[in-house]
Amino acid sequence: MSHFVVIGAGQAGSSLVAKLRAEGFDGRITLVGAETAPPYQRPPLSKAYLLGEMEKARLFLRPEAWYAEHDIDLRLGVTASALDASARTVTLSDGETLSYDRLALCTGAHPRRLPAAIGGDLAGVFTMRDLADADALAPEMLEGRRLLVVGGGYIGLEAAAVAARRGLTVTVVEQAERILQRVAAPETSAYFRDLHRSHGVDIREGVGLERLLGEERVTGARLTDGSEIAADFAIVGVGVAPGTGLAEPAGLVLDNGIRCDIHCRTSDEHIWAAGDCASLLLADMRIRLESVGNAIDMAENAALNMMGRGVEYRPRPWFWSDQFDTKLQIAGLNAGWDAVHVRPGDSPAQQSHWYYRGARLIAVDAMNDSRAYMVGKRLIEAGRSPDPARAADPATDLKALLK
Repeated sequence: MSHFVVIGAGQAGSSLVAKLRAEGFDGRITLVGAETAPPYQRPPLSKAYLLGEMEKARLFLRPEAWYAEHDIDLRLGVTASALDASARTVTLSDGETLSYDRLALCTGAHPRRLPAAIGGDLAGVFTMRDLADADALAPEMLEGRRLLVVGGGYIGLEAAAVAARRGLTVTVVEQAERILQRVAAPETSAYFRDLHRSHGVDIREGVGLERLLGEERVTGARLTDGSEIAADFAIVGVGVAPGTGLAEPAGLVLDNGIRCDIHCRTSDEHIWAAGDCASLLLADMRIRLESVGNAIDMAENAALNMMGRGVEYRPRPWFWSDQFDTKLQIAGLNAGWDAVHVRPGDSPAQQSHWYYRGARLIAVDAMNDSRAYMVGKRLIEAGRSPDPARAADPATDLKALLK
């Protein structure tokens, strides 16, 4: 009987094993997860869960009993410590060695931390990636306390929004010229800068962190412009690194993550990868797509190909972020844009930003405008590009762009 082993019990790993069973695979399946909780959804951690609006049980993707009911051996609270690709074995942290016929690496990504030399190891310094992070942060989120957020990306801004809603004094420090600089156009940065400032968040752009202050616990920060900020705790959101710690010593080819071909297969013919740890081809770019949508779709494709189906993976990027009362929905990938066209909505809080590369529509940022998001997504996936002036004209019926 064939044995398929999946390392990583997050969104990708859970989706992969579910797809295997749904498609009729009747061999052994082992799903290995480092956390003690069954597979859960991560996006609400920095939003509804941290706000206390979602119970822990609602985070779980499936009841834990589901895995046993589908004959999936779910190993929680153990890590994979070594991979021997030639012998096709994985050694676990509890000392057990698993032999596999096919292996999937769904090892995700890990938050980058500040160096200890600048205070990164002080008590009261947090990252926001997993359930343990959210549970550790919850007692800190008390009205009147002072939060420093290092990094003005989506994770940092989501945490800042939660803290501000709970009555904390919040300062966001972004070393780049503007928040969201790596992932969005200036127009989108300006929208969220204004949104946060309207809720009392102090946004400081173009200034870096020199060091965190404090002896044993963080008490503040000194910035590169010489100013100092008092803080009761800090959240660090300065990006993530792909989980390649198992793949690299095993000799798998890396390229901004675990390099995969169009079938989600790695450089080893018996190993696949999916989710945040994997790099893939999109058009002429090799990228990692850090999103729930890609984790699910790529994992399901990998499952099919582990069964020998030979199905090519064609990613369709989409993302979202919730901050205060704004829902941002993103369709497409804005890499290489050279023009952004702003479409006003029915209110200042509602607008959409249409990214073009030459005459081609490549992405849409939609703030509180689900119709613009859905239309933009359909256009991008169909390879259709409306005239930018029409797309940006609020008098244009969005549905007419699909005709």
